[in-house]
Amino acid sequence: MAQAESRLRVSDRDGVTTVEFVDRNILDEANIQAISEEISALIDRSESPKLLISFSNVDHLSSAALGALITINHRVRDREGQLRLANIDPQIYEVFVITRLNKLFEIHDTADEATASFA
Repeated sequence: MAQAESRLRVSDRDGVTTVEFVDRNILDEANIQAISEEISALIDRSESPKLLISFSNVDHLSSAALGALITINHRVRDREGQLRLANIDPQIYEVFVITRLNKLFEIHDTADEATASFA
């Protein structure tokens, strides 16, 4: 069985796994499920994951994508890891503010700032 094409670009540097999205719009339920499963597998590879999710290519997020992020956050915390978000478009960040998710997630302007923030 052929593996589905990844919707993510993943890199590891200095113990931090950085995830970037291939798609500009993360709206489709099937894609969100696939992305969530792929990120969960990355989290499960490490005892104490350091995960940075960059939204540099993303223009639109659905509420289902936000729900997936909350689940990912719980998974990282269950493994005593750390999660950072970075490069969020101002319009998307506004959704984080309205939903108060900016209080749940540690959000940085750039991936470099986020990487530097890991303990």
